[in-house]
Amino acid sequence: MLYYKVMVGTIVPESFTSLEEAWPGLLEDSMSNHIFLTPQWQRAWWRVFGRGHELQLFSVRDGSGLVGIAPMMRRGGRLSFIGSSDVCDYMDFIARRGREDFFAARLLDYLETLEWQTMELESLPPHSLALDYLAPLARQRGYRLKVEQMDVSPQLLLPPSWEEYLARLKTKDRHELRRKLRRLEQAGAARYTTITGKGELSGRMAGFFELFKMSDLEKAHFMTEPKRAFFETMVASLAEEGYVRLSFMEVGGVRASAALCFDYNNEIYLYNSAYNPAYAPLSVSLLLKAHCIREAITSGKRRFDFLRGNEPYKYDLGGQDVSIYRCLVARS
Repeated sequence: MLYYKVMVGTIVPESFTSLEEAWPGLLEDSMSNHIFLTPQWQRAWWRVFGRGHELQLFSVRDGSGLVGIAPMMRRGGRLSFIGSSDVCDYMDFIARRGREDFFAARLLDYLETLEWQTMELESLPPHSLALDYLAPLARQRGYRLKVEQMDVSPQLLLPPSWEEYLARLKTKDRHELRRKLRRLEQAGAARYTTITGKGELSGRMAGFFELFKMSDLEKAHFMTEPKRAFFETMVASLAEEGYVRLSFMEVGGVRASAALCFDYNNEIYLYNSAYNPAYAPLSVSLLLKAHCIREAITSGKRRFDFLRGNEPYKYDLGGQDVSIYRCLVARS
């Protein structure tokens, strides 16, 4: 293995296998602790979509050990994170808290020795390591920078009880949610099921895909064969750690809606959902999401993240916008 020494730090080209043990602990001790930066997620994306890219997975170390990880790839003259914005809602570098300055400086030192023209860093949450540390340093060193908002990610801080959650909603949204819940009750028995075990998940994902393609043309076009392979690979890998929650709503014994969520770092991420259009008049998609919020409150989670996109239902259920950014770094 080749090492690149710079000042008091060492850059080490890595593989997913070489970082397998150290990655989770570093992520927990970082400001970038999101489900999309887990080694399970990163490896699944690379396995399905990595062809045509050159893996640029580096660690930054000092005398005390691992300081940070740069999960990157290169294609032609373009450097980017491992991942793509169509399936990865958040991306970033990973560094131990308090060592972000050191990590950014050592990483940029090393990147200056590589051949590339642009570094395109997408899906950056506010106060990400890339925005707060790498970008200012790159500007100081004479790189051209462009930072722009690329999307929003509505989120909901969860109260301790369902009633308090309802009380926090806007009056119109609270009344609408209660009205829809009553209408569903009057329509007949609605049954909710949440699957978390890996064995059962592998069998129930087929039902999720069936509803997904049934939902609308946009979702049907989105779920290509490679994306389905990624969903299956990613869910199987994350389920090993207990991070997956696949919820279904049945009405009168018929599967009406589904929601794929992740349970990570005391937060619930609503990754994707689907429904049977025949049950749209009963608002089965929105009400299943409300059920997921209720489950999150009951289990004591601190946040419900609707993830990227400004779909109206996210605000109907109390979501508040968090801006997501893109940072383009170009060599002079």
